[in-house]
Parts: sequence; structure tokens; C-alpha cells
Amino acid sequence: MKIGGLIKFTLIDFPGRPAAVIFTQGCNFRCRYCHNPELVYPHLFTEPVAEGEIDAFLKRRQGTLEGVVVSGGEPTLHDDLPAFLKKIKSMGYAVKLDTNGTRPEMLKKLIGEHLLDYIAMDLKAPLEKYALITGVEFNPAVLRESMDLICQSGLAYEFRTTYDKEVLTDADIAALSKLVEGKKYRVQECLPVAKEKAVLKVLHQEI
Repeated sequence: MKIGGLIKFTLIDFPGRPAAVIFTQGCNFRCRYCHNPELVYPHLFTEPVAEGEIDAFLKRRQGTLEGVVVSGGEPTLHDDLPAFLKKIKSMGYAVKLDTNGTRPEMLKKLIGEHLLDYIAMDLKAPLEKYALITGVEFNPAVLRESMDLICQSGLAYEFRTTYDKEVLTDADIAALSKLVEGKKYRVQECLPVAKEKAVLKVLHQEI
């Protein structure tokens, strides 16, 4: 695993659990509002955190932390993700995956091997606008496949959208709300702050 960073403690990233967040390097999207460009663009990558350091940290925090969030970048691009999550689960941690949903075959494997406890999938835009927002062309049918896998998994989950008003409209949010009708969905507003980072403010949540 190419690990780009670690948050050692959070109460907000894994619902109901004190957790750590592990960030993987590399992403197949180039979203204009991305607030983690150092995990997306190879020329911004720092030296990866040694996996052994992550293992040692998680072993020390057994009994204090309950969960581990694996985020990115896009974690499902890493073929060794199942082995990495299996190791985390063996330490007694619950695992939450943050994903863009573009590798349903990896999601299916992780779900089938019981390596996940919670899945958060980003929905960037209405399907017909995905290329505009993400900067890449791909078949949006893979997103529907991932959504179906998540909804049928029996796991806790959420779908979520970052609402950047420079690239999305209220009509886009309405279209996305219709796409996920009856499912757990959260919209976050993207607010620019110092050093071109972003603060995500929860606008509303549907259950």
C-alpha cells in the first residue's frame, strides 16, 4: 500500500466510533475542488508512510480506537487493499472505506471477504456530468453497479456529494437526490479557505 498520511484520532469520520484515518496515494479522478491534491497528483506525493509504522501504531492503539477509515486518493486502486484490510480486521478494528465507486470488482471482493463494516461512496455529479467534474471519461454504469453492491451488502453506508457551487447547480443536487431516493445521502458544501484547502459543511442528510 502507498500510504500518504494518517490522522491518529477522529470522532467524526467513522459514525459512532473513535477512529484513525489512513490516506492512500493515487486517484483516477481529477476533480477541480479536490481538497487532497497531494494524494492525487504524483508530482505532489511525499515519501509514503511505511506500512510497518501504521501496523505498529494500530497495535499500540488497540483498546482505545475502535475503527479505521481508509480514504484517499482512491483506495480501491491498490490491488493489495484486501490484504491490508485483513490485517487491520485481525487487530479487532472495524473498517470504513471511502471510495469513488469506480472499481466495483474490488468492492465486491472486499464485501465478499467481510473486510468492511461501513462504506461511504462519493457521488460527484449527475451521471451525465461526471466527465465535466472529474476530468476523465469513463462508463458511469460502473457507478450504478457499485451503488447496487453497497445497498445489497447489508453494511452501514452513505452516499455523499461535495457541493461546489462553481461546478454544480441546485438542479444537479436535485437530480442526485432523485438518483439516491430512499437511500442514505449527505450533501457537503465546499467552502474555500486559506491555502486553497476546503471545509466541508454538512447541508442536509437523508435517511
